[in-house]
Parts: sequence; C-alpha cells; structure tokens
Amino acid sequence: MEDTEVKSEHTPAMAAFAAQIQEPPKEGDIIEGTVLMLDRARLYIDLPPWGTGVIYGREYLNAREVIKRVNVGDTVAAKVVEVNSPEGYIELSLKEARTAALWAEAEDALKQKTLFELVVKEANKGGIILDWQGMAGFLPASQLKAEHYPRIADGDKDKILDELRKLVGTKLAVSIISVTPKENKLIFSERGADDREKREMVERHQVGDVLEGEVTGMVDFGVFVKIEEGLEGLVHISEIDWGLVDDPRHFFKIGEKVKAKIIDIKDGKVSLSVKQLKENPWQSAADKYHKGDKVEGVIIKFNKHGALASIEEGIAGLVHISEFGSEEKLAQNLEMGRRYPFTISLFDPKEMRMALSFVGEKK
Repeated sequence: MEDTEVKSEHTPAMAAFAAQIQEPPKEGDIIEGTVLMLDRARLYIDLPPWGTGVIYGREYLNAREVIKRVNVGDTVAAKVVEVNSPEGYIELSLKEARTAALWAEAEDALKQKTLFELVVKEANKGGIILDWQGMAGFLPASQLKAEHYPRIADGDKDKILDELRKLVGTKLAVSIISVTPKENKLIFSERGADDREKREMVERHQVGDVLEGEVTGMVDFGVFVKIEEGLEGLVHISEIDWGLVDDPRHFFKIGEKVKAKIIDIKDGKVSLSVKQLKENPWQSAADKYHKGDKVEGVIIKFNKHGALASIEEGIAGLVHISEFGSEEKLAQNLEMGRRYPFTISLFDPKEMRMALSFVGEKK
C-alpha cells in the first residue's frame, strides 16, 4: 500500500521528466554535448540520448579558430543545422551557437547597462565601428561624448569624417543601447557611459549661477562653453546678445574665456546666457521712445514679414511688408545697411517689440 502511494505521488513528475528528455532536438536548437573525437576535419560530439553530432564542411571551416581550442572531453554548445543527415549524424554549427550566445549576452548587457572599453576599428560619415567580442558594433556620431563629437561649423561631411578618423585605435567607454539580431545590428553609445559622473557635476550647479567658462565650439545655433572638465553648456544663438545675432562666430573665438549665466538645467543639459549679464537695452528704451515718435533706423535684415531696422544697439523694429505691398517693392525702397526715416507704430518694451512705418519717399 505504501509503495502504491509513493508511486502515485512521484509518477506525474517522472512522466513530465520523461516527456522532456524524449523531445528530440530541432533545427535551430542550441544543445550541449561532450567532444568525442576530432578526425579528418570533423569534430564529433556525444549528444545522449540522441546519438552523435558532427561539425564538418563549411561549418568546420567557419569555426576552425574555436575548434583549435577544443579538447576531447570538453563540453560545448552547438546549434542544430540538420537533424537527419545522410550519414545518420546530427549536423551542428559551433559558430552559429557562439553567435546566438553573443546576441543573448548583448541583450543582457543592454538590460544591465554594462560598460565596455572597446577599441575604435573604423570610421564613416555617420559614426564609428567598434569591435565587441568579434562582432562589429556601430556608434553614431550623435552618441559620442562632447569632447569626442566632431564640431564642424559648416557641417561638411568630409571634415566630420576626418575628425572621426582621429578616434580610430583609441579606446572608448561605451554601453549597448540597441540589439537587433535579425538585422545583425548592435548599437553603442558613449554618452551614457559617464551619466553618473556628469549628473554629479550638474548637481553642483543651479539656475542663476554666474560662471566663467571656455568657448570650445561654435555652430550655427549657438556656442558651446566648457563649465568644468567633462561638462559643457550651450549658449543658444538667442542668448548671445540683445541685438540681432546672425552668426555666433562674430562674437566669440575658440579658447576664449567668457562669463555666462545658467538659465536652465534639464535632462543633464545646461543652458547658458551671455546677454542676461548685459544691461537690457529695452529697459532704458522705455524712457526714450514712444508710439508715434519719428526715428531713423538702419536696415539690418530681411525676413518673410518685412525688414528689420536697427534704431540703436540692441533695439530693432519691424517694417512690415504690407507697407509696400510686395517683397519686390520692399526691396526697391529699402536697402541693406542704409538709414531711413520711420515712425514708431507699435512699442512694447516689456515684450521687446517695435513696429515701424516708413515715412520716406517711396519709389
């Protein structure tokens, strides 16, 4: 009676185990076995209870570097290529198993945000190529740290490539940000590698702080300023000066020391302003100008709305295109760099807005 009870208690588990071991391997499965023998460019692997596996032909050639390090008695993982070969063996692939294991490792590294120190192998116009355990990974230029990012003022792709090539042979601390085995894509980023250190640096600063930094780069949309080693801030073109700024390069030089005010800190990015450390000319303009006043202004820019005329340094008003009826007539009457008489038709110093009406003789 006791024997019967014991059997009934363990039979379901034993049945499940039996069903598990009876399930034969399928093409694409990763299975483990013991190396039996290496003979005539064939590696035989014991796969109980299913018989013997073999790696030969193209699969042998593909894995020959791995096979050199394998000894009889070693346990190896291999991928099933064919279950029923003409010779009765289970055909296996060591290389595909290794590749599958690497993709699994890459996915785990992505989840764990693991850091790697990898050598830059190549560069192209979009970024750099890294070698990770024999697999090629891509790091887009946009994912480089600030000190490695190629700051080319005119965006010339050939110049960008020249800068990226300077990184070839160097080691970078990177992390995996995208894994797509089906497309054979492995994407890295250098920006996340120092997030913690950068976060600590950012936390030492706050909005309103005034600091002195060094101009490290200039682009069409602004100026990069090094706040401290490893941390940069951006002075957007709109925060360079109270007057019109068409090109930041007219205001700064690389290496120049500049004072700036922190106006925003968001997602680890620091925004700076240079103009906010200067007197706002619109504040004093409130006492000097009023609606209806006659003034003179120099044309400094044309846009889709009309022409901008500078009344004084930092104060400009819009001469609307409707004053002339068309762009062509506007261009006939107002020339860049010339001074003309106007009347102030709208003045809002708090919003830093001024509209002007042309009172000269129209052509």
